Amino acid sequence: MTTPTDVVARLTGRAVGAQRPLSGDLTEVTLDDGRVVVVKRAPSPRAARAEAAGLRWLADAGGVRVPVVHGHEAEWLVVDLVAQGPPTREAAVRFGRELAALHAAGAPAFGAPPPGGPAEAFIGLAPMRNEPGADWPRWYAERRVLPYLRRAVDEGTLRPGEAAVVERVCERLPGLAGPAEPPARLHGDLWNGNVLWGADGHVRLIDPAAHGGHRETDLAMLRLFGCPYREAVLAGYQQAAPLADGWAGRVGVHQLFPLLVHAVLFGRGYAERAVSAARAALSG
Repeated sequence: MTTPTDVVARLTGRAVGAQRPLSGDLTEVTLDDGRVVVVKRAPSPRAARAEAAGLRWLADAGGVRVPVVHGHEAEWLVVDLVAQGPPTREAAVRFGRELAALHAAGAPAFGAPPPGGPAEAFIGLAPMRNEPGADWPRWYAERRVLPYLRRAVDEGTLRPGEAAVVERVCERLPGLAGPAEPPARLHGDLWNGNVLWGADGHVRLIDPAAHGGHRETDLAMLRLFGCPYREAVLAGYQQAAPLADGWAGRVGVHQLFPLLVHAVLFGRGYAERAVSAARAALSG
């Protein structure tokens, strides 16, 4: 039976010492040179591959920092442990600037997967297909909103009448999307739990669902689930890469995707929030 220490030894080439379970899927392991890594057991080998490819793609952008990836094997992934510290306003402004740099690194297309990443990827425990498209409104509707909307209806989480409100947003997306923008390099699952405030004053991002998308989607998700010093993050972002006029009125459009994913994974409460976001987008 494969153990976390077996995987760490193979992927780092180092002898291992102490280990400490962090959760059901995470184990902290100390190497013989004193470095500490985290071993994650993903739901499947494809999920481990997608996460490793996503982290490397984000790192290549030279924007927001991510833990160093030591490798993946079957369903296992090994990355450096992030030494965490308290959130500060200074770190938040820096995070905003670094997030802008990540987005500006770009992607080949909307829906493009990271190099080496599978097309059939994941956002959390939900499947997420990375299939490139040239037109953001159409791609966002067909690949990010409607698949989860249909599943929520099929499972009884969302009522057909409520689904019709979201469908109207999809139909009107060309007029609701704002000015056209090039594909951004997205983290893709940017909620507060995936933002680690480093002891060195730099944020690290973990657990990406990385793909090419619209930069406002990452920012909308960060707003949806809260973030310390969120306004300072936004201020740093705007200093580096000002958002297009009207961005605040488009937040609900970009929140539809994560809200519907959460409706599929966690139930009715998120379905109601998705419908509210859709109605706000239509009335705005």
